Amino acid sequence: MSAPTVEYSVLAPLLIVFGAAVIGLLVEAFLPRRWRYGAQVGLALAALLAAFVSLVVVADTIPATGQTAVVGAVAVDRPAVVLQGTVLLVAIMAVVFIAERTIAPKIGPGAATAVADHGLDSFTPQGSAIPDSIAEQQATRAGVMQTEVFPLTMLAVGGMLVFPAANDLLTMFIALEVLSLPLYLLCGLARHRRLLSQESAMKYFLLGAFSSAFFLYGAALLYGATGTLATPGIGAVLATRPGDTMALAGVALLTVGLLFKVGAVPFHSWIPDVYVGAPTPVTGFMAAATKVAAFGALLRVVYVALPALHDQWRPVLWMISMLTMVIATIAAVNQTDVKRMLAYSSVSHVGFVLTGVIADLPAGVSSTLFYLIAYSFSTVGAFAIVGLVRGTDGVEDTDLGHWAGLGRRSPIVGVMFSLFLLAFAGIPLTSGFVSKFAVFKAAAEGGAVPLVIVGVIASGVAAYFYVRVILLMFFTDGSDDTPHIAVPGVLSKAAIAVCAAVTVLLGIAPQPLLDLVDAATWFVQ
Repeated sequence: MSAPTVEYSVLAPLLIVFGAAVIGLLVEAFLPRRWRYGAQVGLALAALLAAFVSLVVVADTIPATGQTAVVGAVAVDRPAVVLQGTVLLVAIMAVVFIAERTIAPKIGPGAATAVADHGLDSFTPQGSAIPDSIAEQQATRAGVMQTEVFPLTMLAVGGMLVFPAANDLLTMFIALEVLSLPLYLLCGLARHRRLLSQESAMKYFLLGAFSSAFFLYGAALLYGATGTLATPGIGAVLATRPGDTMALAGVALLTVGLLFKVGAVPFHSWIPDVYVGAPTPVTGFMAAATKVAAFGALLRVVYVALPALHDQWRPVLWMISMLTMVIATIAAVNQTDVKRMLAYSSVSHVGFVLTGVIADLPAGVSSTLFYLIAYSFSTVGAFAIVGLVRGTDGVEDTDLGHWAGLGRRSPIVGVMFSLFLLAFAGIPLTSGFVSKFAVFKAAAEGGAVPLVIVGVIASGVAAYFYVRVILLMFFTDGSDDTPHIAVPGVLSKAAIAVCAAVTVLLGIAPQPLLDLVDAATWFVQ
């Protein structure tokens, strides 16, 4: 028996990201504190850019039908490449936003105490220098040098790259753990800001534990029923025995595990708490990149391993998609915290994306990929702007009542945030309209017209709470509680501008991306 071969060339993007994560850990261990920040930021951004360039090269070399690597454990096909590219682009912007929140803020002695009390989520890059050593010690203790955030982010990105490309359930489970464990820690990095961050980390850990347990038990039952963990092998066996009871139980548990990770109703209960308690840049990263990776894995399981069980899994996803759109939208209407409103909005979008998955057509795959790409940029941009809104004490202010008049005080920020909200609502000339049109069209072609009707109604209701925020910012008089905007750095400004530009361009001229995803509907078998 010959030794297994490792196709290093097609795995280069993964190896670059994981290599950077390992080097980042060594930097934390051996480099002096004063040099760590610059080294970690430079390493993370350079590695992510190199991985993206490497991914583009890989995309040009793989055959149209895709290929496998590492004895069939990893699929290198066009859907995986598109999803991995999206994760890398989101990660680049997330690292930029995180980097600006981990530098020592230039603040006065009064604000230094606030930094010590509030931690990572309180920092702004503008102001006057810290005047004394006590303030500096307080700021450092609060996390201004929390440079461990960068290797943790890179480890999470590495897991997200493997998750949608995993061609067997064991590899998929390992990727699930690799992407989840760093996120638990990242959620708790605002622990000095408020106890909500600790609560966020614990709740996300418990959600991840449930997800992993269901996924692992489902994989075990499927292995017992089919004798293989490879998704193509499972699909081949189930095609001959579609009514196998053990296989159906395994599919149910496996699907629940994945639905926990995407945050679909009724498995979403703690997702808003996690998003509110985590540092805002981390929240944006999770809301975008984790969904891309998780939906990629769900697509691979449904379209490669479960086509023979179409009649069994489709009605269940119908119900979950409807519940997700309706319940999350109704919950978002009543929110008075901007971050929690965006969290419920994120859950509702899971229902919209599921309509593309349910289509069970090549158009369903392409529309789902388009939706994930468009949604990712809008989400990262929206949370980046939320992170810039500060109260009179310099701490992030997400109380919706305080945002009255914010658009008048800071028109550019107000316009950009309004743009992202309009995209979430699916207003024409934004990426959200094209995204929803694409998934609804695919679902209708797949016979899910009632689901489309529910989706359209949910979109109309959702428009209410998005427009409410816009009216509050621009058409309501401000007060002494109206927050100010922290001046972002050059890279953050560029990243937010890119998010806004993509949101507009995909609404006005979506055809190039539609052509790209239309060519990325074939999963390697």
